[in-house]
Amino acid sequence: MEEMRTLAGYQPTRFMLPTSRYCKEAADFAVNFIESLPHTKGKWKGTPFKLIDWQEQLVRDVFGILTPEGTRQFVTVYVEVPKKNGKSELAAAIALLLLCADFENSAEVFGCAADIKQARIVYNVAKKMIEYHPDPGLRRLVKITDSQKVLYFKPTDSTYEVLSAEAFTKHGFSVHGVIFDELHAQPNRRLYDTMTTGSGDAREQPLFFIITTAGCDMNSIGYEVHCEAKGILANPPTRVDPTFYPVIFGADEDDDWTDPAVWAKVNPSLGVTIPLSKLQAQCDAARGNTAKENNFRQLRLNQWVASAVRWMQMEAWNKCNAPVDRVALKGRICYAGLDLASTQDTTALVLVFPPHVSEEGGKYYVLAFFWLPKDRVSMSVDRDHVRYDDWERDGILETTPGSVTDYSFIRKKINDLAREFQINEIAVDPYNARHLLQELAQDGFAVLEFRQGALSLSPPMKELMRLVYRGEIVHGGNPMLDWQMDNLTIIADANENIRPVKGKKRSGRIDGVVSLVMALDGAILQREEQPNVYDGSRLTFV
Repeated sequence: MEEMRTLAGYQPTRFMLPTSRYCKEAADFAVNFIESLPHTKGKWKGTPFKLIDWQEQLVRDVFGILTPEGTRQFVTVYVEVPKKNGKSELAAAIALLLLCADFENSAEVFGCAADIKQARIVYNVAKKMIEYHPDPGLRRLVKITDSQKVLYFKPTDSTYEVLSAEAFTKHGFSVHGVIFDELHAQPNRRLYDTMTTGSGDAREQPLFFIITTAGCDMNSIGYEVHCEAKGILANPPTRVDPTFYPVIFGADEDDDWTDPAVWAKVNPSLGVTIPLSKLQAQCDAARGNTAKENNFRQLRLNQWVASAVRWMQMEAWNKCNAPVDRVALKGRICYAGLDLASTQDTTALVLVFPPHVSEEGGKYYVLAFFWLPKDRVSMSVDRDHVRYDDWERDGILETTPGSVTDYSFIRKKINDLAREFQINEIAVDPYNARHLLQELAQDGFAVLEFRQGALSLSPPMKELMRLVYRGEIVHGGNPMLDWQMDNLTIIADANENIRPVKGKKRSGRIDGVVSLVMALDGAILQREEQPNVYDGSRLTFV
């Protein structure tokens, strides 16, 4: 391991406003307080907490850059760094600084995390920093109530306590400081919104300190704040917020994940808190193993990785997101796929328009439609961690009245679409769909049951992948379909036939992708103008 790297020559962050000033006295005070605290683990236990260069830069920027009124310029601090770079120790030190040395009477400081076990990590480090502190005076001034996970600083009547999303109930807060640990793991946005929106208005200089590794849910509050930070860091910036201080150590998309130079770039404490040999061993173990590779990318390189065994390469899928000209498709032949899921979840209908038979190099065009019961939108936002409410507002998601899906609305929609396009057939997953299938058949549609097995699904799935990689399909960038494609994983049988399954998360809906695959199947057969190659396994006429 290398010796401790110290900051050589401080320069204020580029995010300091021209009207702000760097107060060396305030910065020195913060640095000196933190470095008076002891380490609590390993070979450094009991020794002074010496800040690594990147940590001292952060502390000086956050606590030393002041507005003309003398308060801190930065209110929100977002630090995204790979694991084992000393983030819990830094977070605990910041919490104690806000509790004991920020001169705020009756300060309320909270340590927040997704669950109580995670929330206790920073609390336990902070508690031990007090217990192991060489100054008995500080130990006497802080009362530790371990059963409730509360630290109480007597001179200013201030508290540091633990909150978790699982045990959180709304009530009034007057926040002076929030330490948000592993924001990426938050199950929904409620705790974050409550703790950061308006809760610190009564305080002169509240601080919201967020420290996290990268996550795997691109529809989470963690990813939302990550994107906000990326926008501020961009050159030129795509977002401006002078109160937001962003720090992200992460590998770029095109970086070689096996290159030690990349590891050094994204692990600012490499050689101090993390031995290079450990990363090398984990990298070697991850070669040829997709799940381990993605785990290495997420935890060691701080890359947001959507799923461990994702089927579709989203970079290729996103290149096919050109707008679909619905007017130009009027009167064209198309094939529909319909997945009704259950009456309380999303329902998807996808239309696929094949190229004309005589059209060489033509593209397949996709239109996707989604439904959800109106009364379940709010609950589904919390459950699935996606913005169904925004999609409803933007017209991407349609709702039916009540708490269960009213299939009469879907029937009407299909009939309306049939006046706009020539729907040659509707392939349907028969689960939960028997009554609607009969009604659609009565309306004159060719309705076909599509068996949800690998034998039926594998050929159109493989064709979909081929079309995506060749850029021969246009899906219009529907965000619900994009999200569901990103959720998709596969399993294969002994003959390498594949079928789609949800990822590990229960909230990973894929009904839109299943509908797309079923619709594409019909479009492929029409395009090829050949007998059914599935030997009767594909469809059963209703």
